[in-house]
Amino acid sequence: MKKILWIILISSILLMSCTPKAVEPPVFTLTNLPIMDGSTVTIPMDEALVAALTRKTIEEVRPYILHNKTHQAYINLIEKKADLIFVTSPSAEELYLAESAGITYEIIPIVSEAFIFLTHKNNPVDSLSLSQIVDIYSGKITKWSQVGGSDSTIMAFQRPINSGSQTGFLDLVMKTVVPMTPPSEWVYAGMGELIEAVATYENKSDALGYSYYYFVTDMWGNDQVKLLKINNVYPDKKSIANGSYPIRTAYYAVFRKDEPADSDVRKIVTWILSRDGQQLMEECGYVKVK
Repeated sequence: MKKILWIILISSILLMSCTPKAVEPPVFTLTNLPIMDGSTVTIPMDEALVAALTRKTIEEVRPYILHNKTHQAYINLIEKKADLIFVTSPSAEELYLAESAGITYEIIPIVSEAFIFLTHKNNPVDSLSLSQIVDIYSGKITKWSQVGGSDSTIMAFQRPINSGSQTGFLDLVMKTVVPMTPPSEWVYAGMGELIEAVATYENKSDALGYSYYYFVTDMWGNDQVKLLKINNVYPDKKSIANGSYPIRTAYYAVFRKDEPADSDVRKIVTWILSRDGQQLMEECGYVKVK
């Protein structure tokens, strides 16, 4: 399944490699739009997109934008309750469920993103290497003193399986290494809950967590947390755009591969990848795809 996924991704990236061109946006009403769903972190993208496609304001379309989070969005796509979803990459289970239903995903990167790690602003540690993070989450490193900090236990928070950030954590960071099973109180259902826990957990500065750059910086600001450098590179829009930040990913437009060549879904994705569509993504705070 992973091989099939990567073939789709590589084909999509090659398709996008040319300079975006000006494309006239398709026009819809709120009643004839394809049904769209997605991750929490892509709600601002969807709001701006629907406003552009319906020639309405974001305030007018906002009541019609419903995102059921990453896993349920994939389920809705498989069950044909959604036509187009804006999400992080699929988990192993989400690939299996699609294959079992005879569904093949078409997965198109539409904005660049970074997977980031964060801790309390008072933690003296500012930087970790990728290998240190893997060692922390596999249980080999247990104290901040082992990575240049205080002699306190690292509280390494995680997200539930099939959440978008947990899939990113497993695929982009841990890869073949199995993470340790954390105490139940170190697992947070929502990305915002995890950030708040890093900021306030037991009034200590010992927590470590992860998320996506856009969510932390544009959707859920908290001045009590700080982003960590990874391999001495700080995550920001410049390092994401130029590829120097080491844990790079994307948000994807995902739809069923049997969509006709002239379908409304494909027209929408084509416009997102156009010059004007990418400009809209940038205006929403996301980083353009190359």
